Amino acid sequence: MVQQRPRLAIALGDPAGIGPEVILKALAHGSLDCGVTIFGHRSLLTDCYQQLIDQGAQDCIDPERLMIVDVGESISAHWGQPTVETGAASFCYAKTAIERTLAGEFDAVVTGPIAKSVWKQAGHHYAGQTELLAECARVERFGMMFVARSPHTQWQLRALLATTHIPLAEVPRQLTPGLLSLKLDLLLNCLKDNFGLTAPRIAIAGLNPHSGEQGQLGREEIDWIIPWLEEMRSQHPQITLDGPIPPDTMWVKPGQAWYGPGIDAPHDAYLALYHDQGLIPVKLMAFDRAVNTTIGLPFVRTSPDHGTAFDIAGQGIADATSMRAAIELAIELTAHRQN
Repeated sequence: MVQQRPRLAIALGDPAGIGPEVILKALAHGSLDCGVTIFGHRSLLTDCYQQLIDQGAQDCIDPERLMIVDVGESISAHWGQPTVETGAASFCYAKTAIERTLAGEFDAVVTGPIAKSVWKQAGHHYAGQTELLAECARVERFGMMFVARSPHTQWQLRALLATTHIPLAEVPRQLTPGLLSLKLDLLLNCLKDNFGLTAPRIAIAGLNPHSGEQGQLGREEIDWIIPWLEEMRSQHPQITLDGPIPPDTMWVKPGQAWYGPGIDAPHDAYLALYHDQGLIPVKLMAFDRAVNTTIGLPFVRTSPDHGTAFDIAGQGIADATSMRAAIELAIELTAHRQN
């Protein structure tokens, strides 16, 4: 079977942020074997390109070479000054790219950074782009996973969050055996379909310090996490499930594999139970190249692991490494799905 070039839809993100800049920089190198269509406004990208050139940039692509779909009426945007108008525009960019992908025109969506607070000002009340993606795709089972490849060793980090954008006090209440079973099922399907791993090794974090230390520092591990793990092991004999691993030591081996050539991490993926438990180590290792990917969707979705950076927008100093990584991962995952 002849493999088709992946077709990527890229949503511009908030035009007052660094989205336009990192997209133009990420696409400047000709080694990406894919078809790219940007959803935004050509005038915004043209203005961004001209400013980058005036600032002496040499690593950005001329928008004249790009396929760009203008979404809605033209808007004016000022770097670092988000408005209701830029929030509404970034929402429309994302929603249109998603809808066109669901219609079969594209294989993957790469989303530029948005500001959730500005979306809300524009009347779009979502916890983030992940929830919009799930709603448009009409899926209730989805997850937020972060993927990064080490520039030091080429080892690939994969970390899934069991809970995401909720207050810390809500974590013990929302964590249940049913939720963890759902996330584990999503992770297993993702590792098989997107990475070709049919017998993965997965590390699962404990909730409490030292994983509760036999109930001295919390009872969740004893009361239900360990029994749940035993049940999952019996249901999935082909996979290795290690846990609950004390959260302060679970990331030691991944850190060594990230920085130390010749050091193998013992696991193919890591399941963190709440936002900071997973993202503090991920961002310490891979802040400039981690990719947020939504699993459970009928198409590939990736996004750079950073925000709009309104404070540096328009200065020409934004690092496009994570956006480039998001595009490369979208190509990689699409290729796996086509095989």
